[in-house]
Amino acid sequence: MAATASSYSITMRLHTAPDHGVVGTVATELAKAGGIVTAIDVAESSHDRLVVDVTCSAADEAHSLELVAVVKAIAGVEVHKVSDRTFLIHLGGKIEVTSKVPLKTRDDLSMAYTPGVGRVSMAIAENPEDVSRLTIKGNSVAVVTDGSAVLGLGNIGPGAALPVMEGKAALFKKFANIDAWPICLASQDVDEIVKAVEMIAPGFGGINLEDIAAPRCFEIEARLRESLDIPVFHDDQHGTAIVVLAALMNALRVVEKNLADVRIVVAGGGAAGSAIVSLLLAGGAVDVSVWDREGVLCRDDTALSPAKADLAARTNPNLRRGDLQAALDGADVFIGVSGPGVLQPEWIKTMNDGSIVFALANPDPEVDPAEAAKYAAVVASGRSDYPNQINNVLAFPGVFRGLLDARASEVTIDMLLRAAEAIAHVVKDDELHPSFIIPSVFHPDVPKAVAAAISGKPMA
Repeated sequence: MAATASSYSITMRLHTAPDHGVVGTVATELAKAGGIVTAIDVAESSHDRLVVDVTCSAADEAHSLELVAVVKAIAGVEVHKVSDRTFLIHLGGKIEVTSKVPLKTRDDLSMAYTPGVGRVSMAIAENPEDVSRLTIKGNSVAVVTDGSAVLGLGNIGPGAALPVMEGKAALFKKFANIDAWPICLASQDVDEIVKAVEMIAPGFGGINLEDIAAPRCFEIEARLRESLDIPVFHDDQHGTAIVVLAALMNALRVVEKNLADVRIVVAGGGAAGSAIVSLLLAGGAVDVSVWDREGVLCRDDTALSPAKADLAARTNPNLRRGDLQAALDGADVFIGVSGPGVLQPEWIKTMNDGSIVFALANPDPEVDPAEAAKYAAVVASGRSDYPNQINNVLAFPGVFRGLLDARASEVTIDMLLRAAEAIAHVVKDDELHPSFIIPSVFHPDVPKAVAAAISGKPMA
């Protein structure tokens, strides 16, 4: 049975016979079926029945249906209602706008709104540089998507992307006290997206591009960086690259190797893979190869798309060719940002001693982390149910906190390298372990350290 997850957590309201022993039977049968019972609450008790709420985690949606069927089969139990806890927390959305100032009296209104607000507007008109100090612009980020590459779900459109963008905005607030706004655009045309972001930019201190498919995302980011005077950050690229480099720095410390000396294979030549390669090379890596559906990308392959040709030109110095299995022979590091099941566990045996495997495709990684751990010295994934989760939330809140604090106008490679080092150094020498190469997303020092690295200001 696959591991259960809180994202597939359900609560069943049960009507049972007035026998508390039935509750124990329910818990036992759910456990036999692979469910994890996290709460049992008797909501109502009378002489003729019990009303019981049972909350349990399943492995996936199909498993949750199986668990409901198991309970329905228990004599004396009626399943009155089933609630999906993930859907419940999304009812009405996950974020809201609240006022930071009191609005209780006429005086309050006269200062926060008309006529007093007119004085502030005129002050900004006369001194435009004050807009960040006198408005929300100085602490606001637009989270922009076209819905074309949402999580691992693909091109599902801007409406379906909105829950993800809301979640991103909630994370900005939680981890860096930044007010972020989900902007889901009803276009997948590069010119229209660029124009739309340019038109809303005056109200924001930074732009976070999110879940926009490659290669379109590359052009959008490049054009916006050229036209805007506020930082533009594509989290799927640069956030991923920062956290991967941070984790790799610490993994290399575990196996006592140097970045400049190891041979690295990156699976996936899309947005994340391209950014990871760029940051690895900037950080001192020398021998990096990229495998994609065409095989190992090689600079003398004239059939490659422009984006992959550019990637090939910067990688694979020894002009290797072949499939992923061949690429891994004698490699030190595997970094996967591709798709599920592309790496067979036994191929890891052909890698060098002290091998490092980052299988980051989510929710289904390139190789089962538990199987990879039989052969590799250090294993990481994008999942929260295994050690060493590579999660972008370690990077983007602190990155934007630092950018906003510094009133930065752009994001530089040097900033990204400093952010990676900051995350890596949160893990102290006495904490470093093959199963602990990256700090928890809830570690309070992470966003502070990243923000300080970005802004150049001391950590608060």
